[in-house]
Formats: sequence, structure tokens, C-alpha cells
Amino acid sequence: MTAHPLRRLSLTVPLIAALLALVAGIPARHRIEAAAATPPPEPGAKRPTVAEATAFIEAAEKRLQELAIKFDRASWVQANFITQDTEKISADANEALIGAVTENALAARRFDGLDLPAGVARKFALLKLAVELPAPNNAAERGELTEIAASLEGTYGRGKYCPPAAAGAPAGGGAEGSGDGCLDINAITRIMAESRDPRQLLDVWRGWHTISPPMRPKYQRFVELANKGAREMGFKDLGAMWRSGYDMPPDAFSAEVERLWKQVAPLYWSLHTYMRTQLGKQYGAQAVPPDGPIPAHLLGNIWAQQWGNLEPLAAPPGGGAGYDLTKILVDRKVDDHQMVRYGEGFFTSLGFDPLPATFWERSLFVKPADRDVVCHASAWDLDAQEDLRIKMCIEINDEDFRTVHHELGHNFYQRAYRRQPPMFRGGANGAFHEAIGDTIALSITPAYLKRIGLLDAVPPPTGEIGYLMKMALDKVAFLPFGLLIDQWRWKVFSGEVPPASYNRAWWDLRLKYQGVAPAVARTESDFDPGAKYHVPANVSYTRYFLAHILQFQFHRALCREAGFQGPLYQCSIYGNEAAGRKLRAMLELGQSRPWPEALHALTGERQMDATAIIDYFAPLQKWLDEQNRGKKIGV
Repeated sequence: MTAHPLRRLSLTVPLIAALLALVAGIPARHRIEAAAATPPPEPGAKRPTVAEATAFIEAAEKRLQELAIKFDRASWVQANFITQDTEKISADANEALIGAVTENALAARRFDGLDLPAGVARKFALLKLAVELPAPNNAAERGELTEIAASLEGTYGRGKYCPPAAAGAPAGGGAEGSGDGCLDINAITRIMAESRDPRQLLDVWRGWHTISPPMRPKYQRFVELANKGAREMGFKDLGAMWRSGYDMPPDAFSAEVERLWKQVAPLYWSLHTYMRTQLGKQYGAQAVPPDGPIPAHLLGNIWAQQWGNLEPLAAPPGGGAGYDLTKILVDRKVDDHQMVRYGEGFFTSLGFDPLPATFWERSLFVKPADRDVVCHASAWDLDAQEDLRIKMCIEINDEDFRTVHHELGHNFYQRAYRRQPPMFRGGANGAFHEAIGDTIALSITPAYLKRIGLLDAVPPPTGEIGYLMKMALDKVAFLPFGLLIDQWRWKVFSGEVPPASYNRAWWDLRLKYQGVAPAVARTESDFDPGAKYHVPANVSYTRYFLAHILQFQFHRALCREAGFQGPLYQCSIYGNEAAGRKLRAMLELGQSRPWPEALHALTGERQMDATAIIDYFAPLQKWLDEQNRGKKIGV
């Protein structure tokens, strides 16, 4: 599956801050600690007061909110009309926003050491982490950085592979279906999903990865400038800044992520070993060695990040999940608007209000035939109130049915916290925002599909392993990929991975965590990380890994609230207003409280815990271990 965890939220200041999840456990009175050395006050300078600090932060969040809305609107236009002009407009708006954040964060240092009420102190803490892309204070360098950022994302959005037969097409030719023979990401995604011809799969895999080498020199400069901005904010580098938002020192956060990975790694490697065997049967042991890595182009996805398209190969004896949702949707002639209506209906069944009329008027559901757009599914909040939208190039299939539910999770979260002060309008942390929609998607069970009329009957229990396999190819297969992208970037930002080793380090990590490798030699003239949207778009990715942990933790708690009795994988909270109230209470907190408090409000727990995902897939884990008996586990 492709689009499921590939979201980018609307980049409002408070929402970006949420991506860097806040400091947990801020006491009722909090002494603000300077991120870097605070310059000594001038002789005779008057000590600032709490009232002055409060006035300062309220003015700052109002100004930043206004600039963030302007940037969001410019970003919406850029993503939907990709031209040099829209890239420039977006870059200018981004530069103004980042400049204001930097200016306010530096000015806020004069209040360091002042005892402040908890809410005010929290806003100051958020201000220091208010953007994922800190820019140097130098105006020329700030402008350069924002222009590079817009260019990198635009390069990705325009990316196409023109096979040799289409080599004579005009530069920057139209999208797939426009007659020039070139393939955009949607067309490549369909080929990777449907083809079982290894030559064709390798061809389009190599072709898509040709879009990114031109990014490489710009990305190198991007790292230099972004690191300079992070250091000026008082952080060691940009990676350390991203990790500093999770209520622990950067190194401790890295260790926490690794702890969670170790909880789920045995389940992943069992799935990997089984899939390697099945692919060996399909393509032969020479193509897929029984004790080595899986070739990246054979896993049904251009990034090998989810393997749901291989369900026919992975289905256990006796069949798969017992139904084909894609076929059902197509046969019933469900269109793009109906897909979204199903998602909206889930939330209204929990007691949430319907989406505003403007959502249906202003969202993008279908890829336009006349222009380039960024097709990655995303959810937007254009005015921090009611101008909610999604941007998707919807395909009528199982994957996008789930993706719609996911994206609307962002929108309903955004609306739930709209009454919070501007600096608190965000998820408890970035992983929470991603996990909410996926939590809802876990309730897309056969029982739910029957209730909304897409299934005539729930398949019998004999389909248990097939259903769990289908889910695992999405959820479990993604886990190491969700982890390794930022592992690579943290090393790049710190300098541990120099520019001369960008590509080698990328594939070293993919081998270590995913057990996949390229089928053809890769060199440092390639820039394979850039073929993944979140790298050129500078969207931190660990949130997606954490979201895959949290969504099962949330799901278990909501099922408990709904009074569900039975295996966790059978639970759907559709139509249960008690679960809806529990969920809404947590969503309305936004990031006004530390994330462990938000977690506790929903689950009764204060630590992220992977036991729920282990519980969910326990029957499959047992079955996989039986199938893998005598085989080498891992690479």
C-alpha cells in the first residue's frame, strides 16, 4: 500500500510545533531554561515581569498565526498548481513565517529564568520548537533556504519517468494519460501494485529513482543552512532539534524509539521471512535468495514500505481475508465523493458534527488532467477554524478507502482543538495526529463494511489468518521503514553521514531495519532518499513509526470503552458514541497539555507501548512462526 502513512498536515505554526511533541510534565510553575547561552542583561536593565512575558507571547502567537495562515494558503496553491511562480510565492510566505519565528524565539530569551504560569511557560517552550525548518537569522541565507525547500518539493511533485519509447517527449511532459508516454507517481504506483513482471517492475523502479539525483546538491546545501538555523536556536543540529520535542534529551529519545522497535521487531522479521519464501516461489531463488534481503522492487510498492499489494501471494492456504474491497467499490461504481462520504459517516456515527460545506467545495479529490499537482494525500486547516480540506488523487480501491478515513482523522482533530489558543492548536504530538486517523481505519473491519452496506455478510472465522495477513502487510511491514528515514536524516544532520556517503548510508539502513536491497548497483551519483516525498519536503518521519504504535494502543482503549468483547482485530467502534466522547475529549485538548496526559486521558496509560500491536497480531505471529520453522530469520 502506498499512501496510507504518507501524510503531511497543514503547516500552521502550532501544528508544526505539534510535530515536535512537547515537554511532558511541566509543573504548575515552570522555570524556562534557555536553549542556548542567554546574553547577560545590560547593566541597570529592568527585570521583565510576568505581565510583560504574557503580553509578549500572546502578541507573538497572534502574529505567527496570521503568517502561518498566509503560508498555508500559498502552500495550497503551490501544491495544486506547481509552477516556478507558485514555488516563489510559497517560498516567500515560508520565509516570512520562519523569519518571524526566529525573531520571536530570540527575543523571548529575555524572559529566561522568569517564573511563569504553566500555560504561559508552555507557550514559550512551544515557541522554541515552532518550525520543523529553522532558518538562519541572516536574511539572504533564510531566503536561500526557503527557495531551496520550495524547489525540492516542486521537483518531487513534477517528477515523472519517461521510458525509452517516450524519450522524445517534451521536457516536463504531461502526466500519465496525457499522451506523451511518461509515467507520474500514480501510474508507477499502479504498475508496482499490479504487475508481476520482474523486468517491468525493475524498469519503473529505476525510472522513478531518476527524479532525485538533481536534488542532491540542493539537499546538501539545504542541510548546511537548516543546521545553521537550528544551531542559532540553541540546538546541536536539526535532528537534535526534532528529537528535543519529546520530553527527553535527543539521545534518550533515540533510545526510546529503539526500545519500541525491539518490541515489534520479532513480529516484523517473522513476516519478512514468510514473504521472502513466497516471493522466492514467485520469482525463483536466484532472484530472491532464501537467506538474503528481498529485492526492493518486488514488494508491490515503489518504496517497499508496505506490502499490501502482495496479498494474493501472501494469502494462507484456504484463502485471504474473504473479500476484495477494491472489487466491491469498483463494482458498485463508488466515486471519489462517495469514498469521502463513507469516511465522514464514520466520524458522525461517533457523534462528531458533519464536515462544513466548504470542505466539499474546496478539497481536491481527483488528479487534474491539465496540470501538475502534489498527489500525496494530505489534510489541511486553512484558517485554524472551519476551512478544512483534503488533497488527494483518489483511486477507487481498498488502500484509498482507508486513506480517506485517515485524512479525515486529521481534519476532525484540527476542528476539535480550534477553541484552544493559537499556540495550542495542534496534536498532543505529531505521532498523535497521524495515529488518530489510523485508529479509525483499524475499525474498517468486515463487521463495519457490512453495517455500511459494502459487504452482504461477514466472512466466517476461517478467514482470521487471511484478514490479519492483509493488515500486517500494511501495518507491520511499514514499521522499519517508518523508523529508518529519520535514522538516516539524523545521521546526515549530525555529520555522521557526510554527503559523499548519502546513498550508501541509506541502503545500509534499509538492509539493517527492513532487510531489503536494490536489485541493481547504486552509487553516489544516485540520491535514492530524494525519491521519497518526505525527504525533499522535509517532513519528519519518526511520527509515523510512533503513530503505528499508538494507533493500536488507542484502538485497544476505545474498544474497551465501547464494551467490546473478543479479539482486538475484530473490534470496530463505528456507531459507538461512548467511544466517540472519549476520543473527542482527548482531541479537544490539542497540545494544551503534555502528551502523556493526553495519552492517559484516552488510554489510562502514560507511556507509549507496543503490546497492543503484539496482541492484535498474536494469532498471525503464531501462524507465521509455524510456517517459518527451519528457515533463516532475517538477513
